[in-house]
This record gives sequence, C-alpha cells and structure tokens, in this order.
Amino acid sequence: MSRGARVVVDGVSKAFDGGRIRALNEASLELEPGEFASLTGPSGSGKSTLLNLIGALDRADSGSIVVDGTPLDGGDASEYRAATVGFVFQSHNLIPTLTALENVQVPMLGRGASRAERVRRARGLLGEVGLSARADAFPGTLSGGERQRVALARALANEPRLLLADEPTGALDSATGGQMLELLERIRRERGMTVLLVTNDDAVAARAGRTLGLLDGRVVGASPLGEPPGSPGPPPRVR
Repeated sequence: MSRGARVVVDGVSKAFDGGRIRALNEASLELEPGEFASLTGPSGSGKSTLLNLIGALDRADSGSIVVDGTPLDGGDASEYRAATVGFVFQSHNLIPTLTALENVQVPMLGRGASRAERVRRARGLLGEVGLSARADAFPGTLSGGERQRVALARALANEPRLLLADEPTGALDSATGGQMLELLERIRRERGMTVLLVTNDDAVAARAGRTLGLLDGRVVGASPLGEPPGSPGPPPRVR
C-alpha cells in the first residue's frame, strides 16, 4: 500500500521560444496526500506544462515545486521519477516490440529487482487492471482501452506516491473512458496515492475530489466538488 505524496507548487513560471510564449505565470497549488484533483483549461493554457514540471520532466524558470518536502530544484531527478511519481499519458507510449508483461516491467529495470520478481509484480499489476489474459499480447493487438490499462499498470510498477495523468481518456470512447476512470479511482482509493488528472472534459473533471482550472498561466477557479468516498485527507488548496 503506497502513501500519497504532498505537492506544493509555489509561484511557478515557465516560458518557451525565448520567452515569447508564457505557459505558466506564477502558478500555485497545493495537494495533500491522497488527494484526487483534476486540472482543466483551454488548449494551450499550460496544463501539460504544469504536469511535466511536477513530474520533473522539465524545469521551471522560476518559483518552486516541493514534493513530500523535497524540492525539485533542477538537480538529478531520475530517482524521483523512478520511485515517487508515475505517468499516464493520452498516448499510451508503450514500446510496440514488447509484450504487455514486458512493458510493465520497464520501470523496474535497474531498481534491484530480479527478473523473477519483476515478472511476478508485472503479472500482479496486469491482474489488477483486468488484463491477466493479455500479458503476452503486443500493443498492436490490444484495443485502445487495453493499451491504456497496460500504461496504468506500468505507471504503478514502482509503487508511486504521486500519479500524474495527462488526458488518459482523451483517445477513448465514452464507455471505455468511463471504465478507465473507474479503474483509476479504485486503484487510488486502495493505494492512497495522490492523483492529478489533466482533462478538457468537464464530466471527467467532475469525477475528481476537486477541479482546478488554468487560465492565463495561473491556477484559478478552484471548485470543491465533495471528496469521493474513501478519499483520505482534506481537499487541495489553491493560493
């Protein structure tokens, strides 16, 4: 059982193209351990940029991001990405030449687990997302929903305390997307993870404990929606 991470984003700014495009402008938010928050906003509002900064896939120009008391200050973030945070993207990003079972094992490589342990854990995770029977299938033979479930299992491989999901239902039909959300909600409750989900779909956003918005590079209009049953901790705070 993993423990959710506390996330504090304080006055973060990020620009591209030599400063001409300002994606984030002193954006701030706080998520308590075990929170499930959604982040909405128009295309180009900086949602994915903020997610990438929290995931240490990119570096902020100014401001600070602290996860469980540890600043993401631009140093070597490989251990943080491997042990603390998991990612699920709209495009599943599975390796096409590896089976589902092998894809789930990829984040475990170099983490000290034996091959037998990696296989055991990967099979368990595929079972958790309802894909035990598809362990030996290659991504090209899986449906869109199955590929996203494999991607979720892969994101859970190292027991992350923070899960970042960037439009995880964006490429799925409504029924399959709903199933993906139910699975994500169940896993979050069982593991106690903190989850931040980016979406342009108001119905998807409403499934979270709180909806946050991004406009002109800042977090705005936070609306408490009532924490889902079984969700630990108070709602996230926006400053």
